[in-house]
Amino acid sequence: MPTKKTSISKLINTDGLQYAGYLAVAKTRAKILNAFSHLMTIPRPLLFVGEEACNELCDMIINEGGRNVFIVTDAVLNKLGIPDKVTDYLQKNNIGYHVYDGITPDPTFKVIEDSLRQSVNANCDAVLAIGGGSVIDTAKMIAMCQSNNYKPKQLIGLFKAKKPCMPLYCIPSTAGTGSEATIGAVVSDDKTHQKAIAIDPKMVPLAAAIDSTIMQGMPAHITADTGIDVLTHALEAWMSINASAETDYYAASAVKSVMQYLPIAYTNGDDLKAREEMGIAAHYGGIALNKAGLGYVHAIAHQLGAYYNVPHGRANAIVLPYVLELNRKASEKRLAILARKTGIIKSGQADNGDNDVADHLIAQVRDLLETVGINPTVEGIKTSDFDSIAKAAAKEVSDTYAVPTYMKAPEIKDILMRIKTASDDRTNKAKSSDKSNDKAA
Repeated sequence: MPTKKTSISKLINTDGLQYAGYLAVAKTRAKILNAFSHLMTIPRPLLFVGEEACNELCDMIINEGGRNVFIVTDAVLNKLGIPDKVTDYLQKNNIGYHVYDGITPDPTFKVIEDSLRQSVNANCDAVLAIGGGSVIDTAKMIAMCQSNNYKPKQLIGLFKAKKPCMPLYCIPSTAGTGSEATIGAVVSDDKTHQKAIAIDPKMVPLAAAIDSTIMQGMPAHITADTGIDVLTHALEAWMSINASAETDYYAASAVKSVMQYLPIAYTNGDDLKAREEMGIAAHYGGIALNKAGLGYVHAIAHQLGAYYNVPHGRANAIVLPYVLELNRKASEKRLAILARKTGIIKSGQADNGDNDVADHLIAQVRDLLETVGINPTVEGIKTSDFDSIAKAAAKEVSDTYAVPTYMKAPEIKDILMRIKTASDDRTNKAKSSDKSNDKAA
């Protein structure tokens, strides 16, 4: 059995006793998390859906006693006037508010500290997030820190808060993270940009509003990236050894909706039905991952974001098919069940057994990525980073996730090499095309 001083990187490179010890520790941790996750009561936000959802959410804020609301958003959404629907309604009802739009993608501890200071100084009594996952995660940290009188770093880890968060509400502007339903918040280190995670059921918002008109103006590439994030949450929750009948329901529902509605939302952003269904799918994905957890797609994607500034949803999209292939043997039966359950294998379509059906599901995922224009490359990816990326990804998995199979370092690095090869090929083709165009000119 490995000691605490034995590095993860050494363990995942070893075929002998140390690797066996590493697996034993990881699997034991997963079993404990499994038992705990099914015993733990996780609150769910009241969900308002439809074009009046924002107003209904505001009514709840007022009825719950909110009189000075700290509205967390980002500069782009604020400039587009997205919060106006809410601020106009609050103003008509004589409710005070303070809009803070300094949230950046992958918010750092400093961003959270700055926004927390604004909320405290404004004497706000409720927090309302209007934005994507970064905005919602920041709002969760603000609400937890303000009620507990904590600094953001004090919340990192499991169940660090003593008191519930102050009244917290969310209006997602993207159909992606499902953060409005989850027990976690992700924060980036100010210097390294490595992800740190705070996990606590106390940070689940009281209510959320899925308003398709708020999501209507989302650009196609963001629709694609965030939509594949939903799919990744659902697939990883489905393949988790912590999966249950409850998480399976939400994960399968999310997969079915993404496969059906993401291409529509991507092609026609004004299709409010598709926007609404994707918003619900994101919410369901969040509920599923609360208890079932995530896996190697997120673990590797987090590193691509930290090292190369790849947006989170895009990073998931790049990694997803490779991890599905590696999980395929361990998850073949589960993937086949999912394909049949969600209609990926249509009624009357040839079903040649689990092996064939699982392959078909993975092929359908690849087709979806192509349909929504995912560029499966990472600019600047370097082989010299592979060891540290593999180490960090393996640690994230062993510390947190209940995966169907554990990867060794060569398997993680093989995924990275395949991504690099695809990236290099695309770059070379672009250069060749540029030269041809220059000659033609």
